[in-house]
Amino acid sequence: MDYKKCASEILSAIGGKENLASAAHCATRLRLVIADNNKADKKTLENIDGVKGVFEASGQLQIIIGTGTVNKVYDEFIALAGIEAASKDDVKAAAASKSPWYKRAIKTLGDIFVPIIPAIVATGLLNGLLGGLGRAFPQLSGSQFFGLLNLFSNAALVFLPILIAVSAAKIFGGNIYLGAVIGMIMIHPDLVNAWSAGGGAETTTLWSWFGVWNIQNSGYQGHVIPIIIAVLVMCAIEKRLHKIVPETFDLFVTPLVSVLVAGFLALTIIGPVFSQVETWVLAGAKALIAIPFGIGAFIMGGVYAPTVVAGVHHMYNAIELAMIAENGQNTWMPIATAANVAQGAAALAVAFKTREQKIKSLALPASLSAFMGITEPAIFGVNIRFVKPLVAGMIGGACGAAVASVMKVYATANGVTGIFGFLITTPTFLGYLLTFIVASVVAFVISYAIYKDAEENTEAPTETASVKADKEYDDGAIYSPLKGTAVAMEDVPDETFASNVLGIGAAVEPAEGKIVAPADGKVSTLFDTHHAIGLELDGGTELLIHIGINTVELGGEGFKAHVADGESFKRGQTLITFDKALIESKGYKTVTPVIITNPDDFTKIEKAANGDVDFLDKLITAVK
Repeated sequence: MDYKKCASEILSAIGGKENLASAAHCATRLRLVIADNNKADKKTLENIDGVKGVFEASGQLQIIIGTGTVNKVYDEFIALAGIEAASKDDVKAAAASKSPWYKRAIKTLGDIFVPIIPAIVATGLLNGLLGGLGRAFPQLSGSQFFGLLNLFSNAALVFLPILIAVSAAKIFGGNIYLGAVIGMIMIHPDLVNAWSAGGGAETTTLWSWFGVWNIQNSGYQGHVIPIIIAVLVMCAIEKRLHKIVPETFDLFVTPLVSVLVAGFLALTIIGPVFSQVETWVLAGAKALIAIPFGIGAFIMGGVYAPTVVAGVHHMYNAIELAMIAENGQNTWMPIATAANVAQGAAALAVAFKTREQKIKSLALPASLSAFMGITEPAIFGVNIRFVKPLVAGMIGGACGAAVASVMKVYATANGVTGIFGFLITTPTFLGYLLTFIVASVVAFVISYAIYKDAEENTEAPTETASVKADKEYDDGAIYSPLKGTAVAMEDVPDETFASNVLGIGAAVEPAEGKIVAPADGKVSTLFDTHHAIGLELDGGTELLIHIGINTVELGGEGFKAHVADGESFKRGQTLITFDKALIESKGYKTVTPVIITNPDDFTKIEKAANGDVDFLDKLITAVK
């Protein structure tokens, strides 16, 4: 294969280097981010010698070339394009920038709020503790020490706009100190405090637009959306000025103009307009929760877990902060807690019911993590994998959220759910406890009732104590390098593998994280991320073993190679080990295609195994 010719034709077919934003490669394919997908001629790409398929996924144009050659084509490709080799993260970030605006907006909200959550949590927990102590020991509330701690407990909320402004400036690529100035302007002491204004304090006209629209001199304490928009405008102005202002004057002209223009717009247009938008958003959220008999909360508690799966749950931070700023009552947090502990309880039921030690060892710690407020291990590692526990958790979350709504449970901070949420729900402790119990019990009972282990293989028992290389051996078969459940290639959730463009074979849903050699041979390609390995078996078979789907994005995390590129191995020898639980907790599927990449050397290739397979059981029938 002429790697340079292939790379040149690919570059031409995608619209040239001017249309290329970023490029990387994985075990089998080039992963390109291009400026305009309409300029890419997919038909031409598919007909290039060496290209086995083309498709778009996750904002990337993925060109399938195959193991052992994609890296060589990639080297020629980046040389011709005149770009530097990009990491998988670089390409992922570039692809994310091409995703729909609403996904980018939600991700941006998460990126802004996540860094400041510890500050909100710290003061929120202190606020909750002080509230509980004040009610338990009324004499403490008048002490100087109590007053001092009370000052600490609301500091993050009082200066929330500055925290948001600094974080937003960092995300938008501006000067974080100029961002802080915008936040300071919007809560300046010369403005009437927003909470005081909301309580009826008298305000005066700060600015009048042609005598028609009078802007009041009210601050933006506790506001979220106006601060973010104002900082976005400031960063846009700053970055533009850096490009057009001569370097000699840039140091003082750019900061001056950026703050002057953005500050003026913040107080006269952005603040008034977007504070109203924020009011509508908050009113909508509260109206949903307030639907009689807890119906609205029931709906939100049920769909909360799928929003975690979709990665859009970070948008709730803005709603929670706005609720706290308005009256100190975060009624969204109990809904999140109900959803989270319900997923934990559903996973716990799996741990109790399963007979598979591997599943039990994953489900138990994952459930405990969810009870502490971290749900990803339970959702991605257990519940999505088996589906029924996820549904049970959604039902339990819905029921618990309805209880929270009916009993008017609220928190005094955000960023904390689960068991630690008791610290910030002291005024409604009993209601929160009942929410916790109902969500957990309903989810556990349903999950326990409907979950079943995969049906046991009714064929002759296989050896499970260890990998034994002296099993029956037949040159006319490919043996399983994994222990698990055989899966037809067309059922693999990736069109590259399912369509057999890389070769023909079968897949295994692994029961444990180990890859062994199916026969004697040598390593033809070991990928630097260790998520895939190419083998040349002594019988002439060329094999690609690809652990999981899109696991190249993990950058090698969770994978360990026990052989080197070009190294010879014996049948049954361990080649790669991987942390199955970690990979699944990151949201990746671990189903592993085992592909014969030289299928033309065989007259017949078909799946040989059904159901459970042990190491070195027959997986594929291959007749030369």
